[in-house]
Amino acid sequence: MDLGLEGKGAIVTGGSLGIGTAVALGLAEEGCNVAINYRRHDAEAKEVVRKIEKMGRKGLAVKADVSSYDDAQNMVQAVIKEFGRLDIMVCNAGINWDGVIWKMSEKQWDTVINVNLKGYFNYNKAAAMVFKDQKYGKIVNISSINGLRGKFAQTNYSASKGGEIAMSKALARELGKFNVNVNVVAPGMVMTEMARSVPPEFLNKAVDETVLGRIASPENCADVVVFLCSDRARHITGEIIQVDGGQYI
Repeated sequence: MDLGLEGKGAIVTGGSLGIGTAVALGLAEEGCNVAINYRRHDAEAKEVVRKIEKMGRKGLAVKADVSSYDDAQNMVQAVIKEFGRLDIMVCNAGINWDGVIWKMSEKQWDTVINVNLKGYFNYNKAAAMVFKDQKYGKIVNISSINGLRGKFAQTNYSASKGGEIAMSKALARELGKFNVNVNVVAPGMVMTEMARSVPPEFLNKAVDETVLGRIASPENCADVVVFLCSDRARHITGEIIQVDGGQYI
């Protein structure tokens, strides 16, 4: 199935690991030139770019702080200069810093909100300014089922992920008349580097919550994201697609 992504320009934030890497490689496989944003993992980011270029696409790694408004604006301009265009924005970069609210510090709250919610605003806005003028674009924001249901000891994370969902719905309304689609992918537990640091009993509980009896791979999420970035999904906007194996039904 041709997804019509050949030659498109894409940004994937948090693209050096996990879901972000799977999305970046998935888009490249379908013909996109892909830029990734990363904060610390230099070697991993370079390896992702190497794999993208091995497919015959252009790749770019930009070290940038997603919570910085200026970094987001500068990255978008750098990508347009390098690729000649920007058509797709996938916001994936995120962190967690868990704790029950009576033990949560102000720094814990601010750090998670600044990365997970303000970071999405920064890159959504930078993309929206381009997409509005060219009257075309795809935005996919990676949230979480914990932004829909809440999670014990994750008031900051759940709030940020719920905020991403609400922001995406509002943005879908604002950008629809400019032929821009905005959607959300909300994974459950995914076997990423973050998940591998979770105690086994919590992973087992997540498996028990699913109806399929397994934890998702990053590629399971990437497949959905890539579809939403294509013109096959041109009549889908403002939606939240859960990729959770039935973990939250």
